[in-house]
Amino acid sequence: MCLRRLLQSSQLQRAWRAAFLKHVQGRRPGARRWTHSGGGPYRAVIFDMGGVLLPSPGSVATGPLELLQFDHGQSNPTYYVKLANHQLVLRKKPPGTLLPSAHAVEREFRIMKALANAGVPVPKVLDLCEDSSVIGTPFYLMEYCPGLIYKDPSLPGLEPSQRQAIYTAMNRVLCKIHSVDLKAAGLEDYGKHGDYVARQVQTWIKQYRASETSTIPAMERLIEWLPLHLPRQQRTTVVHGDFRLDNLLFHPETAEVVAVLDWELSTLGDPLADVAYNCLAHYLPSGFPIQPGLSDCDLTELGIPTAEDYFRMYCLHMGIPPTENWNFYVAFSFFRIAAILQGVYKRSLTGQASSATAKQTGKLTEFMSNLAWDFAIKEGFRVFKEMPATKPLTRSLHTWCLLRTPGTRSYVTSTDSSPAYASKEALIFSPEGLPPRVRELYQRLKEFMERHVYPAEPELQRHQTSAERWTPSPLVEDLKEKAKAEGLWNLFLPLETDPEKKYGAGLTNMEYAHLCEVMGTSLYAPEIFNCSAPDTGNMELLVRYGTEEQKARWLIPLLEGKARSCFAMTEPQVASSDATNIESSIREEDGFYVISGHKWWITGILDPRCQLCVFMGKTDPHAPRHQQQSILLVPMDTPGIKIIRPLTVYGLEDAPGGHGEVLFEQVRVPKENMVLGPGRGFEIAQGRLGPGRIHHCMRLIGCSERALALMKARVKSRVAFGKPLVEQGTVLADIALSRVEIEQARLLVLKAAHVMDVAGNKAAALDIAMIKMVAPSMASRVIDRAIQVFGAAGLSSNYPLAQFFTGARALRFADGPDEVHRAAVAKMELKHRS
Repeated sequence: MCLRRLLQSSQLQRAWRAAFLKHVQGRRPGARRWTHSGGGPYRAVIFDMGGVLLPSPGSVATGPLELLQFDHGQSNPTYYVKLANHQLVLRKKPPGTLLPSAHAVEREFRIMKALANAGVPVPKVLDLCEDSSVIGTPFYLMEYCPGLIYKDPSLPGLEPSQRQAIYTAMNRVLCKIHSVDLKAAGLEDYGKHGDYVARQVQTWIKQYRASETSTIPAMERLIEWLPLHLPRQQRTTVVHGDFRLDNLLFHPETAEVVAVLDWELSTLGDPLADVAYNCLAHYLPSGFPIQPGLSDCDLTELGIPTAEDYFRMYCLHMGIPPTENWNFYVAFSFFRIAAILQGVYKRSLTGQASSATAKQTGKLTEFMSNLAWDFAIKEGFRVFKEMPATKPLTRSLHTWCLLRTPGTRSYVTSTDSSPAYASKEALIFSPEGLPPRVRELYQRLKEFMERHVYPAEPELQRHQTSAERWTPSPLVEDLKEKAKAEGLWNLFLPLETDPEKKYGAGLTNMEYAHLCEVMGTSLYAPEIFNCSAPDTGNMELLVRYGTEEQKARWLIPLLEGKARSCFAMTEPQVASSDATNIESSIREEDGFYVISGHKWWITGILDPRCQLCVFMGKTDPHAPRHQQQSILLVPMDTPGIKIIRPLTVYGLEDAPGGHGEVLFEQVRVPKENMVLGPGRGFEIAQGRLGPGRIHHCMRLIGCSERALALMKARVKSRVAFGKPLVEQGTVLADIALSRVEIEQARLLVLKAAHVMDVAGNKAAALDIAMIKMVAPSMASRVIDRAIQVFGAAGLSSNYPLAQFFTGARALRFADGPDEVHRAAVAKMELKHRS
């Protein structure tokens, strides 16, 4: 009797359905005896095949059918089946609604049948049943292969030479798979040719989105990063898609692969994706729950090749040169695993996952995505370090020469005017190098400043010193509506924080830096475009860390410009440059948090539009130093908030927002207003400040350019001691110094923004510390030289120089004291550099 007819016989149909519908679709006991009406009892047990010789199970006392489910794997349920004298393995789709294109057992059957004829060691497939009425889902059968499966990649119990032989055998069989002649094997149409990684990235993004249960920041960053860093050249071969040690069946006595298992994810694609995936265990800890790793093992002592050695071995066997972008492939592989784990977790919530441990995978998705992002950072650094020094952009002329209107920074390339260097991998230090969409936004912003902002400055300055100064200027509100209508609104949110462009313009830190410099040329511009501190930092905090309820209540009004906010951290009794010194208390009481503390220099708290105070205080003074602080969202109309006085900076009040000294006396806040949870305050504060530091520094460069423009116009129009100031040697020297210092600071800030984009805020810590150390001091010097040229007029309110200088000097505290930044730079220099 042929196998298909055997499976379709009425007796076995009843047996299949009775056993499988109970075992696969119902409860999954460890061992159970079932009886069906057509005959004797049938037994089903969980069967562990990992790390031991797969024995031929003992005979069944009664009944012709024995089913044993392999507990190895989380995807397609796989069973040992004994029919009389036949030992078979059955592999089927899981029940229920499945993600698109997932669990394609039909493709598994096809690829194994083709590869067997091409000399690749695979189990012998027998037949495919696509009729779901037989056991509930399509399935196929293959011959049972006895052998060894090693679940632990450290291969405990073996000698170093045996481990080396096993890894070499695994490497060679992978090369054999990648060397299959597609045409001869009849697999030319098994998948698309070319752009494999791009298609895979999009596929796994879709799979992840379809199974997403919560927002994972690293996954959002990867979803943005991966499509921008795809390999330029890719070979096309058969790829396994899940090639790892525990998907290989080894001969029990020799280091020979007798079968490659689990071909569910196979297709045509880039073979390097298989190699990188094969090496993931090298980067996982030995105690990792779903796949033991090697990262904390002594590989030399074990006799196991490192990931790099294993890759070199593969390249040697294949006769190809090693790739430079290895880190990309590893990042992509971990991203794919994270997406798979998310799918397993989602199915576990609906009872569809095939493994008892599936529910644990929800915690692991974030772990894997963070690993993927670590390798994305490494790849970003490789790209950054290897950027060619050819075709440098050179400044042709500088035209910031008008009294009120700064000109255009104009740079051209010496040999090529095309914006080919405008990718995310390039450091763009000229507005002309920006992508077309951003360049057009930059131009519209400059035009808006020319038409509306600079002409309004005298009126806005008068309002700021009038009796109505603590009331928002109607002119500012009018300009905000104009800016919103022209699409010049909420430009600050970095793309990595808002990858779907749900809240902002979708600019990278470097792209926004160029726009931020333009806004910095006017004291009033940032608010007009809803890009002013502290609202920008608070909005980013809510986007990154806020719950949906917190976003609905606070973020949306801030994004719409209907509300303002403040950030309460600094305290008069302690050195607040060290945030761990904060003494204000947050304690639980009757379902609320009760706040007590004394804060000052709280920018924006005096503004009548201020509806939210982001408050930092201590919830547990006995916890580890950086886990004592928490952040609460405090409505400004909460009883117990008492503004003592407005503080002045060199006599300036900065109305209407001002800088307040405030008491918080037994202020009761609902517990749901806690951000992330108790003890996360320091972490949140650090995450909030990264992009904001870029903003401050680029605005300082903008006001420095404005100051230099005013200075140049002044020296051309004034005469002293018988000749124009422009002919005085000391004046010329000051102009030259100012130009050089501005250019140096700009390049440093743009580099920091670029590193943040390609490698992340943590990797850019040194660059961020350097710009905070450099930019405020540079601006102070440039503005002071301009004031010196203007004489007493430079100290007056006739020009913005006095306010520019006050702001620059204040930022040497507001963004952290110079001494803290210098110490941070020195420590990193001594730690990481020779």
